[in-house]
Amino acid sequence: MSAGLFALLDDVAVLARLAAASVDDIGAAAGRATAKAAGVVIDDTAVTPQYVHGVAAERELPMIKRIAIGSLRNKIVFILPAALLLSQFAPWLLTPILMLGATYLCYEGAEKVLTKFLRHDADKAQPAPVVTVGPDAERYMVTGAIRTDFILSAEIMVIALNEVADQSFLPRLIIMLVVAVAITLAVYGVVAGIVKMDDIGLSLAQRSSKFVKKVGRGLVAGMPRLLSALSVVGTVAMLWVGGHILLVGTGELGWQGLYALVHHAEGLVHHIAGVGGMLAWLVNTAASAVIGLIVGTVVVAVMHVLPFGSKDKHTATG
Repeated sequence: MSAGLFALLDDVAVLARLAAASVDDIGAAAGRATAKAAGVVIDDTAVTPQYVHGVAAERELPMIKRIAIGSLRNKIVFILPAALLLSQFAPWLLTPILMLGATYLCYEGAEKVLTKFLRHDADKAQPAPVVTVGPDAERYMVTGAIRTDFILSAEIMVIALNEVADQSFLPRLIIMLVVAVAITLAVYGVVAGIVKMDDIGLSLAQRSSKFVKKVGRGLVAGMPRLLSALSVVGTVAMLWVGGHILLVGTGELGWQGLYALVHHAEGLVHHIAGVGGMLAWLVNTAASAVIGLIVGTVVVAVMHVLPFGSKDKHTATG
């Protein structure tokens, strides 16, 4: 009887070690997959704050919460099942679908650039009116943020999926769920911290310590510049990520000319001692952003010709 009990305990111990090893493997794989998608995660973090820029302070966190929930829903309900099914049964469809999403990113980025630089001089001279954002406008802004997040989330999830493609289905599913939750919490935690930094600065500025007061005033003074800079970074990120997906996608679909040209340009600087790797990355990034701007500008032109594309996108504001 005791021998049977000890044998059973040995079996339980073996199963526990196997389970622990599986958890460790899944954790390590999730970490690798998340790190692989880090570039797009940074882009997602830079893009999102522009959607709550100018919103009343008390509405910032509720809006970010709604965007975060929408982002998690994007990843788990829509992107993950579709990506797993496609990777299992029709992996050749992943690249064209990603390229369609990338084209939308390019469109969004190019429209922002064109709106910034092609407005009339008289409009530039006028101070921006103070707009009270009502429920309809807030809903419109949240919807726009979730829509843009969908494209970035799809890229994140596909990059992560490619990193763990050698895993069997169940570990792959668990890893992707971990990646989806971890990335969403990280991105929108950072975004919440960024947009509330001015409130933190106001709180610090009321403290008794002169040093703390100085830090608080610096945060308050610096936040508008940071948010404006993030808006620019977010626009560039849309063009960069969208253009890069298109660049890589054309190569994967067999149209090697453009991809080979950029790769050749990278090779010209890659061998420079000390900075070659960084210069090659900058060449690829600049080429991707230019491709994104060109494609996006073409789509903007087409959308303004089509009847449904000529409507004012901001009619919900007010």
